[in-house]
Amino acid sequence: MQIDKYGITAMLARRTGEDLDAEKIGSTALFVWSDLDEALLPIIGRSGVAVLYKRSLQITLGAYPCLIYAYDEAERAGKAHAGLDIALSQQTSEHALEALSALLIAFHELLTYLIGSSLSERLIQSVWDKPTNGDAERKSE
Repeated sequence: MQIDKYGITAMLARRTGEDLDAEKIGSTALFVWSDLDEALLPIIGRSGVAVLYKRSLQITLGAYPCLIYAYDEAERAGKAHAGLDIALSQQTSEHALEALSALLIAFHELLTYLIGSSLSERLIQSVWDKPTNGDAERKSE
């Protein structure tokens, strides 16, 4: 199964649930990026994921300037994705979901270019297939 932008949109819909608000989208984004870090760590390492994340933000900024805060925070040392939650939670839910989808699409395309589509698909499939309630359970811990 090839992961495309529609797979990303479906994954986000599953992971955010039906009651969609920008804050929930922001916190879901943190869980998705944490899961991506974990899935990609063995192949490209945390710094590799961080570089691809920053580049994805650069690519996405043209269409979604609301992500500038996330980009600025990614440039600072520490938690690379912390600014994404804040940037998304300050948008309308529709705009936040569109921005996050575009960012994940850019990330997926860069990863595929870097390591090939077959390996890329295998590594991030578990993130895309994560159960609906996974994020809610993790948040309550």
